[in-house]
Amino acid sequence: MTATINILGLSGSLRQHSAHTAILNTVAEQLSGQVRLTLHGLERIPPYNEDNDGVHAPQAVSDLRAAVAAADGVLIGSPEYNHGMSGVLKNALDWLSRPHGKSALTGRPVLGFTASPAFTGGVRAHQQLNETLWAVKAALVVYPQIVIGDVHSKIEHGRLADGAAQTFLLDGIGALIELINKQEKVDSNSPRR
Repeated sequence: MTATINILGLSGSLRQHSAHTAILNTVAEQLSGQVRLTLHGLERIPPYNEDNDGVHAPQAVSDLRAAVAAADGVLIGSPEYNHGMSGVLKNALDWLSRPHGKSALTGRPVLGFTASPAFTGGVRAHQQLNETLWAVKAALVVYPQIVIGDVHSKIEHGRLADGAAQTFLLDGIGALIELINKQEKVDSNSPRR
């Protein structure tokens, strides 16, 4: 029997009707077989303050770090605010970048996507997200940027309804799963959870 692949979903938007959370929920419903996507909220993560890190790290931060460490891969969705990723997501990634040199994201397979009401789909936020993930040495999936433009017209009843966007995103998740499986073969001492 094949072990379950656990993917952690992080949405960079806290809005109740967030397009990014809707997209992550759509993905979770579309996955089948031995692949599971679980969302982890960022609403309780406080602003990063190094004085409050280490042994003083807030429980919400410790829980986030543990969730990333337990995941086989991470799927991150970010809105674009003022030509960059959301502050909520950047803050969470700053917490996840610590302790220095021992980030739970280091070496972890990660796929990012952005969505925006603009036709550009958040491409600048996507680039900024990638730069931050490169800085912490995450294992970024080699795949074209997943940017979903005019996103409000593509969400119906709280789910991503656009077939082309769904297919492209799910193909990206296929590439994420391939990277996870490749890492499993290389590191046979790290059994899947």
